[in-house]
Amino acid sequence: MRFKVIGCGDAFGSGGRFNTCFMLTYGGEQVLIDCGASSLIALKRAGQNPDAIGTILITHLHGDHFGGLVFLLREATLIRRRSRKLTVAGPPGLKKRLRVSMEAFFPGGWEPKPDFGLEIVELEAGVRRELGPVAVTPFLVEHACGAPPFALRVEFGGRTVSYTGDTSWVDNLIAAGRGADLFVCEAYFFSKPINKHLSYEVVLARLADIAPKRLLLTHLNDDMLERVKDVQHEVAEDGLEIEL
Repeated sequence: MRFKVIGCGDAFGSGGRFNTCFMLTYGGEQVLIDCGASSLIALKRAGQNPDAIGTILITHLHGDHFGGLVFLLREATLIRRRSRKLTVAGPPGLKKRLRVSMEAFFPGGWEPKPDFGLEIVELEAGVRRELGPVAVTPFLVEHACGAPPFALRVEFGGRTVSYTGDTSWVDNLIAAGRGADLFVCEAYFFSKPINKHLSYEVVLARLADIAPKRLLLTHLNDDMLERVKDVQHEVAEDGLEIEL
């Protein structure tokens, strides 16, 4: 299974990075984890065909993690004339927030609905859900976004990728990430305490409890980017590819 960083930036474009979007590929199937506002541009910059994506998993309903759905769905309907079914799964409230966002950016854009078989699935915390070739278990975390925020444990192609989403430390991260082939973890600051986000030092203090096979740090702000030389673990870059 191949993991590719389409975007690993924060909401503010720190380091010139695209908003969060990760792609998993196995056996001709493609899955996205998060689809931040810049993701359609980032996918095209990376030479990826959005029509090949079968499933999109969303951690939480902030624009830098789900806002790209509006543009991806609009392009699929009007430009690509997509015919393949697309499943989008995320927290409770996803369907309503997506519709409101679509109407805000493109009034009337939700009706008629995309005719390619769009399925929107609202996940339940702690309940494993199979969505075609991928299985996902959401874990409730802590982040103010107007809907339940999740960390996701994703099983695909015989491998497990876990992603924290945005959150302060909660013990659910241990269950979400334990023993994962790849643990993608927010590290917004190096050491500064900040509400609803993780710092690198907090991650280090609990890493032994999670014991992933591989750690990848993401969602770095300018403070953290300036201290990358002090980081002992792998740091995401837009375009990075990892074979698992």
